[in-house]
Amino acid sequence: MKTITKLAIFSVLILFPSFVINNINLEHQRQSLITELRYNRAIDTATQDAAKALLTNSTQREETQYETLKKVKINKEEAVQTFFHTLFLNFGVFNDEDGQGVLKNYVPALIIVGYDGYYIYSWDEYTNASGEKELKHVWSPKKPYSYSDIHGNTFAFTLDDYVTVNRNVDQKWFEGFRSEIVLEASVSLLNDSNTFDHVRRTSIVNSIQQDLEYYINKYNNYTKRHGVAYTFTLPLISQEEWNNTINDVGVLAFVQGIPMGEKYYNNYALGGSRVVKRPIYNGIIANGHKYYYSRNACVSSYTTEEVFTTEKDAAANGYIPLDCTVGNRN
Repeated sequence: MKTITKLAIFSVLILFPSFVINNINLEHQRQSLITELRYNRAIDTATQDAAKALLTNSTQREETQYETLKKVKINKEEAVQTFFHTLFLNFGVFNDEDGQGVLKNYVPALIIVGYDGYYIYSWDEYTNASGEKELKHVWSPKKPYSYSDIHGNTFAFTLDDYVTVNRNVDQKWFEGFRSEIVLEASVSLLNDSNTFDHVRRTSIVNSIQQDLEYYINKYNNYTKRHGVAYTFTLPLISQEEWNNTINDVGVLAFVQGIPMGEKYYNNYALGGSRVVKRPIYNGIIANGHKYYYSRNACVSSYTTEEVFTTEKDAAANGYIPLDCTVGNRN
């Protein structure tokens, strides 16, 4: 009996440190998970607030009242200011300039996705008034969604099927919605809507990814010279997330390198403006009669005389609905 008791005590003495260490590790993991969830929430909120501020314009009349994303004026400065304002609040450094400076170091890049191009807000080195080198966030020039096919034709895409094309054989320019210029431009990429959309999305995503890698690597070169051990990288983003990124104008934020126990925080957040496009009704004159049709439902070769955002407005101006089965053959 004494032998069994001694063995039990001996086993407890051996296993007890392991139990303690396991409990400590579990507690660290729990605290790390709680911290990560809190950071996720803070960054998601800041990015969503920035996306809303992106459509803040100088006059109320201009805010999100356009019938197409093409005419939406974005305010990238307001978006970035709002992003950091919310971020500082959620991280408890709103009144702490030193803390704000440290937190900004963990934001290697912000992307502003516009209708016909994007901007990158990233770190760059400059010489201050004292002649010393400093790092600060600066804007890149606007970067168009450009593409060239194997025939040398060039395209400037947008977030929908509005496109500008330069035909290589005669250097002639065409601009409009794909369905409206397909016959006149006679460029193969415009012939099929699915192929066009695939190439458009792939081109936009690839352009943003390549620029992001460049600017993040550039920031790594700066930080290493200042003794920062953490290496900033482009997070793995699913194709679905990239598709969401380019569905409408919005903000894509990257936050990396925040110490979090034995690891570092590395995440991104997407904030879409959720602009709802109003339907567009084209007014045409065919065979001496005035007709209107939805651009989404019909394709017509007739010249557009007027454009309306509601069927009521079109009817009030003497237009009647066009039978799309007839209109599509014109």
